Amino acid sequence: MTSKPPPRPAAKSYDGEGIVVGFDAHRCLHAAECVRGLPTVFDVDRRPWVQPDNAPADEVAEVIHRCPSGALQYHRTDGMPDEVPDVPTHVSLHADGVLHVRGDLEVATPYGPRHETRVMLCGCGATANTPYCDHSGPCAGHG
Repeated sequence: MTSKPPPRPAAKSYDGEGIVVGFDAHRCLHAAECVRGLPTVFDVDRRPWVQPDNAPADEVAEVIHRCPSGALQYHRTDGMPDEVPDVPTHVSLHADGVLHVRGDLEVATPYGPRHETRVMLCGCGATANTPYCDHSGPCAGHG
């Protein structure tokens, strides 16, 4: 009998006017798309580091869509739609062994299936965050 791993802690949530931003630190690979794209909202030197009210919800959503790992996600509370998956689904294997995937995805995890729109999946199999890449395996030397 195999035991199920304990559930991952929930992503942190940051409520703003018209948008709620979720952040899962276990999936962040520090691409810095958020910090470069909207530093008034995403500032790692400030607490809380995400302040969604510092920009219009449309701008926050657009920058979050650039996050390749899916560590940042959003839910619109202003009647606008949540993130629309890329069509067609796009998969690319990068030199560091990471699979970048965008689309309408169902990802099998040790905690059950998850609906996703953007993920970076481990290509070397040595991640501590299966199936998401965390650069803890041999691929870490390629980053």
